[in-house]
Amino acid sequence: MNFIGQVARWFLDGAHWQGDGGIPHRLTEHVAMSGASLLVAAAIALPIGVVLGHFGRGGNLAINISNVGRAIPSFALLVIAVELVGIGAVPAFVALVALGIPPIVTNSYIGMREVDADVREAARGMGMRGRMVLWRVELPIALPFIMAGLRTSAVNIVATATLAALVAWGGLGRFIVDGLGQQNYPMLYAGAILVGLLSLIVEFSLAGLQRLATPAGLRTSKIIRDPDSKTATNLAAA
Repeated sequence: MNFIGQVARWFLDGAHWQGDGGIPHRLTEHVAMSGASLLVAAAIALPIGVVLGHFGRGGNLAINISNVGRAIPSFALLVIAVELVGIGAVPAFVALVALGIPPIVTNSYIGMREVDADVREAARGMGMRGRMVLWRVELPIALPFIMAGLRTSAVNIVATATLAALVAWGGLGRFIVDGLGQQNYPMLYAGAILVGLLSLIVEFSLAGLQRLATPAGLRTSKIIRDPDSKTATNLAAA
């Protein structure tokens, strides 16, 4: 109970809410880095997954990209990036983008392949062609899977951005790293609480957005969250 009181006093200390080392500034850094990493990861991964899924080819490529990305630990990516570009924000950004790509590639590919062939044929029978089928039929149906991939990537990125403090960058991870270095355990524990709360907020916010983005007729369908699912394996073998 005494330790919990120390953590509570740390949060209540006004000095921890001001300046460049305060909670608001560190939170802003963390959100900015995570958001930028997710946007770039999506810009790279979505076209790959959607195009491969649309043409029904490259399933092995899509799943293998995902598996390779998931097999390399985030810390290892961070160390490699530091060796290539030095310390600071850049290696953290590179590692987070690499972490965010695999779930988006896999889920977007699976979402496109889950569109029933009869639905595509019906759309073509109504006079739709090429891009019109893609934009008006396939993408709306695949959207729940795509959103699930974005949601998974976002939570992974927010949680892993904590490691950026190890390469002399900011974010909420600074409270954990500095608290460990200074043996200031209330600070360390407070940092862990902040990262956990932010991850939960991102998870529930994107879950709500995912539901809103899902067409009403598909909301009772099963949405794949985990790129390691059997469906992903089966599609890779197809």
